[in-house]
Amino acid sequence: MAKHSVIDVHMNGSTTLEECLKNSAALGFQATNLDNAAQLLRRMSEENCTTFLTFTGNLMATGLRGTFIDLVKSGFVDVVVTTGGAIDHDIIRCFEEYPLGDFNLDDVELHKKNINRIGNILVPNKCYERLEKALQPWLLKAYKKNKITNPRDFIQLVGEELKRKGKKDSFIVSCLDAGVPIFSPGLIDSAIGLQMFMFKQNHRDFSLDVTGDMQAIFDLVFESERTGALIVGGGISKHYTLGVNLLRGGLDYSVYVTTAAEYDGSLSGAAPKEAKSWGKLKERGQSAVVYGDATILLPILSSAVLKKQ
Repeated sequence: MAKHSVIDVHMNGSTTLEECLKNSAALGFQATNLDNAAQLLRRMSEENCTTFLTFTGNLMATGLRGTFIDLVKSGFVDVVVTTGGAIDHDIIRCFEEYPLGDFNLDDVELHKKNINRIGNILVPNKCYERLEKALQPWLLKAYKKNKITNPRDFIQLVGEELKRKGKKDSFIVSCLDAGVPIFSPGLIDSAIGLQMFMFKQNHRDFSLDVTGDMQAIFDLVFESERTGALIVGGGISKHYTLGVNLLRGGLDYSVYVTTAAEYDGSLSGAAPKEAKSWGKLKERGQSAVVYGDATILLPILSSAVLKKQ
């Protein structure tokens, strides 16, 4: 049975974001899905639920970095799973700015000027030079502490170093202060991975143990009464989060914000109902999917959750 009848929403200069969200349930299409997702996130925050936040690296290059920080500081997030690129971008943005460009810039000219493009966001090569300058001393410190490190421990060390430098606007530092662990199973697939390879040339017994985090994340999962996940985008972050929850019988709740479709059988496009066939989401688990650009949807969705904290 229908929960709502379609309503007409009239916008004027005094219409607030809260009012727009309040009316979204009866707008139709993705607005209705947005309301479903907001309601489910509110339920996750109100229950004794261990909440995963998972997202792709490109999003840390955008202004969503601030939204992710707000979600962590609010107490909504208990665990983060993300890519190596997200760690790259958070570190770099503590020291350098990313100029806004355009999707239709001349990419050959950008290459000649040593500027890289992520959609309409520009990342000059000097940003990665700054990353190298920061990382090499931190890798040496990690090496002296333990010649075999794991992604979580290394990211925590990075957070401690950034905090020491007073970088309070860092996502990693925010997680460190909130006691929220960051897991990055694909850390090697990033500029950090390249720096680790370069470091290893002079320290042959240095190693990154990507399995070293698994006991810690499994302990979190098994000790949780309920688990839920806000999954923004797809890839390894989404798959790892679903995979570790499989061993406890699946997530209780999941909210996907995605642009990927399921027609090609990809994990990124797979809907929650497919996850149930694997036991990654419980058979009676609740889920919501919102299709669209996360830079538009996530601030709206997060505002609903943050008001409830």
